[in-house]
Amino acid sequence: MTRPRAAISWSGGKDSLAALASVRNDLEVVAALTMFDEGGQRSRSHGLRPGLIAAQAERLGLHPVAARCRWDNYDAAFTTALRRLACDGITHVVFGDLLFPEHRAWAEQRCAEAGMTAVEPLWGTSTSIVFDTFVASGAVAVMVTIREPWLDESWLGRPLTADMKTEFVARGIDPCGENGEYHTAVVDSALFSSPIEVTAGVRVRRGDCVALDLIPDAQRG
Repeated sequence: MTRPRAAISWSGGKDSLAALASVRNDLEVVAALTMFDEGGQRSRSHGLRPGLIAAQAERLGLHPVAARCRWDNYDAAFTTALRRLACDGITHVVFGDLLFPEHRAWAEQRCAEAGMTAVEPLWGTSTSIVFDTFVASGAVAVMVTIREPWLDESWLGRPLTADMKTEFVARGIDPCGENGEYHTAVVDSALFSSPIEVTAGVRVRRGDCVALDLIPDAQRG
């Protein structure tokens, strides 16, 4: 039976990869859509370089689709990008939402505007289970953003490991960082054709968040 053609809303982090792994036997995921700032320099969700997003898509065998926007026209830009994907025969869009009904409603509304179907494979799953499953898969997700006071800068650049969950619980942190406690960038996975070699760059503070610039080694210099 032919699987529906799909795109994934791609942040570059662990939840996106977990969502992709959950649907790959049911959908033919062919594209990864990422929203960037107006200059195309950083992804809107996790602040990742376009080179890193492109490297992830390449290793997943997906076509990278980039759209640029301001925060105040994000919704419209996302819908426009979906409509372009629909012209390529893509009918479904995969999202990595876990907890918040307003996030799911947003995804469904954007897809409805483009005549597409939103797919939320992780929805309602315990974040503890999602964390455990991700770590057990052998995928490597590096912390690229932390939010104080939950975490400090010493966590930046560290890959997620099973023993972190105990400390997260002790600190009142959701295992998957669903309250914005941290963000990650995936650099290796069983779904990747090869790992992405990266170098830690500068750290940038914005309020109570500190972000690490993760540079693909192919772009150094």
